[in-house]
Amino acid sequence: MLAEALQAEVDACVARFVAERDDNGRGLVVRNGCHQPREVLTSAGAVEVTAPRVNDRRVDPETGQRCRFSSAILPPWCRKSPTITEVLPLLYLHGLSSGDFVPALGQFLGSSAGLSASVITKLTETWTTEQRAFSQRDLAGVDYVYLWADGIHVNICLAEHKLCLLVMIGVRADGRKELVALADGYREPTESWADLLRDAARRGMRAPVLAVGDGALGFWGALREVFPDTREQRCWFHKIANVLGALPKSAHPAAKKALAEIWNAEDHRHALDAVKVFKAAYGATFPKAVAKITDDLDELLGFYDYPAEH
Repeated sequence: MLAEALQAEVDACVARFVAERDDNGRGLVVRNGCHQPREVLTSAGAVEVTAPRVNDRRVDPETGQRCRFSSAILPPWCRKSPTITEVLPLLYLHGLSSGDFVPALGQFLGSSAGLSASVITKLTETWTTEQRAFSQRDLAGVDYVYLWADGIHVNICLAEHKLCLLVMIGVRADGRKELVALADGYREPTESWADLLRDAARRGMRAPVLAVGDGALGFWGALREVFPDTREQRCWFHKIANVLGALPKSAHPAAKKALAEIWNAEDHRHALDAVKVFKAAYGATFPKAVAKITDDLDELLGFYDYPAEH
């Protein structure tokens, strides 16, 4: 499969420049045999690949330098497929030590080529450098209109404290979503969130228009301190779970439909009508479940005040 893909890539390249000729009428981009066979680790195991070679004699008119064909599927330096490269940091984060990669993946993939402990150590240094550059990047040129915040609890305990990853995802004015920040904290206290928001502000981040998160987060106290003008929106995914937790399981199907009528309403007015229906259906027998909606109503319906396409 890999050999066929490489062949198709080269054929497409030659066909694209077939009209480019030298003074003698010979093609500037032609096939030129094959490279030496090399072993590449893929998700299916170790595969020996003989990549086709291209003789590219074109010259860049601006720089005067010789053009070179480089495969996007299998670059010259590549000894591992992108899939393998992506899974290595995950294995490392799950606790596989650098010395264990060779015996573990060697048996699984059929080869340990390119997976020595020194290679894994160099990769960890690269990952650390990338993480440091990400956490220090300038945010002044980015306008995040909306911001999502949440805490992800992981099964790593340090000094009797459970580690929590603090995550912020922003939406640009053009609709693109981006990871804004990712940091470790303990249980999601307000001070940890405040440190993260202060750092983002120091790097030039402007106050988002609306922030979305679970009502139990320490994030809200931090947001009011660092970005007091940002409006709060409660996360409906968390809120639905909280409401259903106050209802018997037999009532869940109907309650889910009633809640969907609120957060999926046509506009703010129809959402308020749906709240009245929900309150009439469950207020008498399950007042705590209804209070979880009515007590946070302004924060739950805040998103209706923004463009419908958003």
